[in-house]
Amino acid sequence: MTDVYRADVCKEFADAGVATVYEAYGRRGLLDVEWTPIIAGRRVAGPARIALCGQDDNRAVHEVMAHLQPGEILVLTMPEARPVALVGDLLATQAQTLGAAGILVNASVRDSADLAKFDTPVWARWRRSKGATKNVRGSVNVPVTIGGTTIEPGDVIVLDDDGATAVAKADVESTLDAVRQRLSKEDGLRRRWAAGELSYDAYGMRAEDEKATP
Repeated sequence: MTDVYRADVCKEFADAGVATVYEAYGRRGLLDVEWTPIIAGRRVAGPARIALCGQDDNRAVHEVMAHLQPGEILVLTMPEARPVALVGDLLATQAQTLGAAGILVNASVRDSADLAKFDTPVWARWRRSKGATKNVRGSVNVPVTIGGTTIEPGDVIVLDDDGATAVAKADVESTLDAVRQRLSKEDGLRRRWAAGELSYDAYGMRAEDEKATP
């Protein structure tokens, strides 16, 4: 089992949160679109298990359930993101039973009130009742691009109320070190600001502005 699949590694990414991981990763990996967390206040991370659906079709979601492993983030998308529901409570029930850490839907979901009661949190682009067809097989365990970021199967996905970001498998170890360093630095800054110091002075902005003022 590689580091990318270790639960403790994924937990550190989840605890750090999307913004910290994105910044520590050199401002890379952001899935830069608007996401709606169906269950607010949750933070999860795990390796990506991907389904690339046919347009407005969710047959590949049914197929990917046969590959889903505990702790994985189910990433569901299609060629063009549109407000068509790829997931409702029945498919979410399968994902939860199989141990998914979370579900990311680059389309819409439905049965939102039911999904909000699940232990497995769901993020989606939209909430709509319009259902998908089941006529196109699509592809599973393939790379996809969402919000300007290409995600490979097994890349670590981090999800919270701020959205979603991804860390490539090859970069997990180095990014985790960078996350730890960033958290330590932020803790120090937080103590300084809580003691009354101003970032305007600490970062030299006041001095620069005063120098530039005639």
